[in-house]
Amino acid sequence: MAHHSIPPVDPRSGFCKSNSIFYSKRKPLSLPPNQSLDVSTFISSRAHNGKIAFVDASSGRHLTFSDIWSAVDSVASCLSDTSIRKGDVVLLLSPNSIFFPIVCLAVMSLGAVITTTNPLNTTREIAKQIADSKPVLAFTIPQLVPKLADSNLPIILIGEHNNSSSSAKIVNTLENMMRKQPARIRVKERVSQDDTATLLYSSGTTGPSKGVASSHRNLIAMVQTVLRQFNLEGGEQTLICTVPMFHIYGLLEFVTALPALGATVVVLSKFELDEMLSAIEKYRASYLPLVPPILIAMVNKADQIKKKYGLGSLRTVMSGGAPLSKEVIEGFLEAYPAVAILQGYGLTESTGVGASTESLEESRRYGTAGMLSPSMEARIVDPENGEALQVNRTGELWLRGPIIMKAGYFSNAEATASTLNSDGWLRTGDLCYIDEDGFIFIVDRLKELIKYKGYQVPPAELEALLLAHPGIADAAVIPFPDKEVGQFPMAYVVRKTGSDLSESAVMEFVAKQVAPYKRVRRVAFVDSIPKNPSGKILRKDLIKLATSRL
Repeated sequence: MAHHSIPPVDPRSGFCKSNSIFYSKRKPLSLPPNQSLDVSTFISSRAHNGKIAFVDASSGRHLTFSDIWSAVDSVASCLSDTSIRKGDVVLLLSPNSIFFPIVCLAVMSLGAVITTTNPLNTTREIAKQIADSKPVLAFTIPQLVPKLADSNLPIILIGEHNNSSSSAKIVNTLENMMRKQPARIRVKERVSQDDTATLLYSSGTTGPSKGVASSHRNLIAMVQTVLRQFNLEGGEQTLICTVPMFHIYGLLEFVTALPALGATVVVLSKFELDEMLSAIEKYRASYLPLVPPILIAMVNKADQIKKKYGLGSLRTVMSGGAPLSKEVIEGFLEAYPAVAILQGYGLTESTGVGASTESLEESRRYGTAGMLSPSMEARIVDPENGEALQVNRTGELWLRGPIIMKAGYFSNAEATASTLNSDGWLRTGDLCYIDEDGFIFIVDRLKELIKYKGYQVPPAELEALLLAHPGIADAAVIPFPDKEVGQFPMAYVVRKTGSDLSESAVMEFVAKQVAPYKRVRRVAFVDSIPKNPSGKILRKDLIKLATSRL
């Protein structure tokens, strides 16, 4: 909604009394008027500074911007030749790599849809996503081919073909495709800003993973929002990529926003603190997006870090995933006085953005997630009676704007209806208030996700697994607070009569079936699981019980 058409708004808080909506105080986005525009074309058409786009931190191999765009063209041309069409879903199963953005941008340029998955996921978890999203093709690295062997999907290898005796259908390699001269005349299907571009899996406010369908317009609005936040003023930047590219945070920072920005991205295939720090020193990185556990580690080990590494080039860290406390912010600034901390808040359903701080001064309003992103609107709604609340009142945060997922959850009308209403409001599941200056503060989670090192772990998935154990009568899983990782899954278990199941046996049972970040790391045995009259687990009671012993 354009600012000139809205009723009078309090300039300090952004709140409008007549409709109970908070409006963003940031300058609105100017979205491209051309409806026939895909996000890859939008990004490639932007003028940028800098020459080198991506560097592999371990090998030093780099790709220039012209390398990227000619590779995107070649790969898109090959995909088109193999009859990949608009609307087809393509799976990308890979750790962070300098080739990850090429695959994403090539797929999206055709109007096809990219779906990504965590390389740590088990074969069973990946098979579930394949059954839901129905991809026609997969890109993966040789080491991960076994996880796709039973899928019967044609596979394009990122890396050298090692002629293994796997039953997988390997049809090409990415390197091969990148070398191909694109067809001079390629009939390209018209892609509209409303078409789906990405299908990322999120647990949403509750329950099992669901595919979030984001449009080209969502991604274009996201790119513009991130560009605004970087505020480069023509200077070149080097960024370190530690956050996973398969996740909305990584996709947001590195696959779409940065090729548009013209910054150099140094890619680490996986996070290791020492590797990250030596990459900052070696490549003179100025900007570091991270999650709170990494920032906390940098504070806790500041003395050893500063003796061993020269971090003088670092100017900004961007933290997402959870608000930082006063102690963490001030501890970091004391250890690294030349580095500003910015914070951001977003969901997969809001294309990774929603609110942010744009200066250290804003971040020093301790506990805030920042102000509403450009062109965004918010409501604070009482979860009990649906009443829209005013400044400084706590309720569920609802968001609306150009970054909110276009059509809800993929093939899941029920989950969509409970999250996205007919007026385009996204119920975030976060309990928040907005203060008199327009800053958002997250108080608690209505939703029940456990955030382990920034990864989302749905308790319901682990509970279903536990209930499948022959020695378990009932179970509940809660988030247990931890300074290092944020939260980890803790299980309350009711043993079946006669069972002498041990804590370690429960943990091993779960560990065999899930990705490492979903493992149960603490177990308590109880006589019964507290539930409300309709049978819902009273997780808050269990959290109180678990934390009262801290």
